[in-house]
Amino acid sequence: MRLTSWNLLHCLPTPLTKNSDSTQSLAEAIAALRCDVIGLQEMDFHLERSEGVNQVALIAEMMGTSFWAFAPSVIGSPDESWRPVKPTESRIVTAEITDALAGYGIGLVSKIPVVTWHRLELSAAPIGVLMSLHRDGERKRIYVPDHPRSALAAVLENGWLIVNTHLSFVPGFNIFQLLKIKRWVRTLPVIDKAKVIIMGDLNLPFATLVRGINWNSIARAWTYPSWNPKFQLDYILSQKIAVEDVLQIPPVQTGMSDHLPLSVDVY
Repeated sequence: MRLTSWNLLHCLPTPLTKNSDSTQSLAEAIAALRCDVIGLQEMDFHLERSEGVNQVALIAEMMGTSFWAFAPSVIGSPDESWRPVKPTESRIVTAEITDALAGYGIGLVSKIPVVTWHRLELSAAPIGVLMSLHRDGERKRIYVPDHPRSALAAVLENGWLIVNTHLSFVPGFNIFQLLKIKRWVRTLPVIDKAKVIIMGDLNLPFATLVRGINWNSIARAWTYPSWNPKFQLDYILSQKIAVEDVLQIPPVQTGMSDHLPLSVDVY
């Protein structure tokens, strides 16, 4: 089973040019990755900046599967105005849900049938950070407040539990969020701990902190920035599988996002 984690930067081509065809580039990238399960971060759901596309469903269509879910972190666009998701609003959006509001968050797509979906709420850090972002066609340093996060989990028909997340960019706070996810997975309906995976953009460049005591980082590659990768911010974690027991898939340049996709084959 090939697992992939990819922060797709709402399918933004890199470098950004007027002639960039993001849909074609995305289709080519998904075909090249050949993943069975993909955890997606920084995804748009019917937002104007991405032409109103449900990006997670689009990737599911490219993969030839109907098993997908989107977990909104915020309603609205992080580039403009946004607000937290209300308790009465859809927190796990699937093909069966038709009344969800436009938003931004994470997604998970699986070729393997999904038995149940689960979500964990992760609060925003009380402070933000200065970040280098694309604005008005160029990169600028901007103070960015943090926003609420979540973890999205799928229990697969083959017995695996796959968790996808995108942690805070605030140092220290993201470690607290990761510990919360590791505790949460113990409560989810999976019997075999060897079949539990946590993946995502963890915004942590230190693998020792990511692994902690009882977890292994089984996919090892620099993933950020995509045009000259020098850091690993994206991870695939397991409690029972060792890095020697999997097949490492070298990251591929896709011409999209500021992160490279991270993939590994597990058996």
